[in-house]
Amino acid sequence: MGPNNQAVGTFQVWDYVVFACLFVVSSGIGVFFAIKERKKASSREFLVGGRQMSCGPVALSLTASFMSAVTVIGAPADVYRFGASYVIFGFAYTLMVIITAELFLPVFYRSGITSTYEYLELRFCKPVRIAATLIYMAQTIVYTGVVVYAPALALNQVTQFNLWGAIFATGIVCTFYCTMGGLKAVVWSDAFQMVVMLAGFLIVLIQGSNRNGGISTAWSIAEAGGRLNVFDFDPNPLRRHTFWTVTFGGMFTWLGIYGVNQSTIQRCISCKTENHARWALYLNLLGLLVILFCAVVSGLIMYALYANCDPWTAGYVSAPDQLMPYFVLDILGNFPGLPGLFVACAFSGTLSTVAASINALATVTYEDFVSQFWRDLSNKKAIWISKALCVVFGVACTSMAVAASHMGAVVQAALSIHGMCGGPMLGLFSLGILFPFTNSKGAAGGLLLGTALSFWVGVGAFIHPAPDSITRPLPLSTQNCSVLNVTAALTTQTPLVTSISPASDRSVLVESWYSMSYLYYSTVGFLGTMIGGLLITLLTGPTKPQEVKPWLIQPVCDLFCFCSEKYRRMFWCGVNHEEEKEGLHGVDLGTDLGSTCKEHPDTDKSDTDKSLKKQNDEILNEAYINASFIPDTKF
Repeated sequence: MGPNNQAVGTFQVWDYVVFACLFVVSSGIGVFFAIKERKKASSREFLVGGRQMSCGPVALSLTASFMSAVTVIGAPADVYRFGASYVIFGFAYTLMVIITAELFLPVFYRSGITSTYEYLELRFCKPVRIAATLIYMAQTIVYTGVVVYAPALALNQVTQFNLWGAIFATGIVCTFYCTMGGLKAVVWSDAFQMVVMLAGFLIVLIQGSNRNGGISTAWSIAEAGGRLNVFDFDPNPLRRHTFWTVTFGGMFTWLGIYGVNQSTIQRCISCKTENHARWALYLNLLGLLVILFCAVVSGLIMYALYANCDPWTAGYVSAPDQLMPYFVLDILGNFPGLPGLFVACAFSGTLSTVAASINALATVTYEDFVSQFWRDLSNKKAIWISKALCVVFGVACTSMAVAASHMGAVVQAALSIHGMCGGPMLGLFSLGILFPFTNSKGAAGGLLLGTALSFWVGVGAFIHPAPDSITRPLPLSTQNCSVLNVTAALTTQTPLVTSISPASDRSVLVESWYSMSYLYYSTVGFLGTMIGGLLITLLTGPTKPQEVKPWLIQPVCDLFCFCSEKYRRMFWCGVNHEEEKEGLHGVDLGTDLGSTCKEHPDTDKSDTDKSLKKQNDEILNEAYINASFIPDTKF
């Protein structure tokens, strides 16, 4: 089986109509919440939904933003080339969600923070908070720009879909509904976009199976092509995808993106209670597994159709990331509107990621910088500043997408930036949450070391890509292709392909360190930060237990029911967690903070015109005094 000819058609009028509906509905949700919430004018309502969100829409929002268009287009292409071992990411997702829900979420939620990086100042010191915030902002702007540009380019090269129209429409629409409706608009737009993603995948699975003569036929062809050899237990860290690299390397990669990332935690702490937030994460896991299953099966069905005529080798497409759009136009081209539905599916992931990034960037900028310099802002001024920040970061992310068109092969490195930055950030938060004795010097030194190591291996791997003998792509065939368009394959430029150095020029460092699986970049950064932070702490003097606020620490031993009281107290490292339990007994911090805010609505009366940040500071200050907290200010 294979394509009958090189051309698979282009977008028709109904495809554009269906695609446009995605943007119209998303914008409409922003307008709806702008009107509905107009009387609740506070930065808390705008940035964290008043901490009154339900777990269902938050779970859908988390899943939609997690699965960007890079995943929708890239994951099936990965399965097509390397096999169904991609499904092992299900184990990584499961471990990642459990650790986030049980280790990180309770600390962030009970701290009553809005910006994740507020925790770092409470636990360590202000310079560590500022450094982490700046790293997050740079990482997010670069990544968001590439997430907009890369799939738009792939779709443009296959479908002739207008590249710049898609980029600017994405930026404008996301900025619009983020600015109009705040976090509630982002969450509910994500929920709608998640439905679109599922519908797009469902159409592809049904029609793809039909073109192959049934799912059983597709399965047999995939098995014959070696695509169903899932479990490879080779412990070699240089191998691209094995059970160990995907499960544990993938876990650390996604924990850095997910477990301590502002866009994820912000939506979790917007939930009504901590239990709602935890349920949102576990429901989100179900969504992640469903999308993963759809992506893997789509890749297998695509391989079954092109088993004897690979469009990439034949030159029908110029890069692997164009395979999925080509496949969709091939199987759905005769059904007006359905190719548009899949493109809407891909761009739903993009919209979700971009909107979450804009909202998170606005939040950390307001909380970590603006509110620190102007502490007496009224709610009206605070909300207008928050909206202005959404516009600023919407423009920044769109501009970054435009800049990506001139970055050439650097786009591939930019796509790995989450792994290179996420590992050190995960290590930094783990030092604070899991090790009560870590001090500020250890946190700062560990972050510096971890970041240096992860960028060393990541950038080195970009300059010296691993050879096929390590990545092991599976064979592709062109024996039934009618025409081999070799000229097009050689002349078409693609920003996602780099040259590989000759084997004779590759040093031991290149063959080992730089050839490490990309999934271990985050692990390297995490371990570097942890080891460096703990060593520096021991050399400079650990933090005293009485100087640590109990609810900034999560005692891991308390999660295991078989640990005796004696061993639990031993692993508390001197921190009095009994005091925390007494102080929080019967209290839901999220609900209490939310109800307190409702007692202070923004009005024109001077005696009641208080900023939300000031209210939060007063509440948290009382909590810190009750916990006998003495901040670690030595740096």
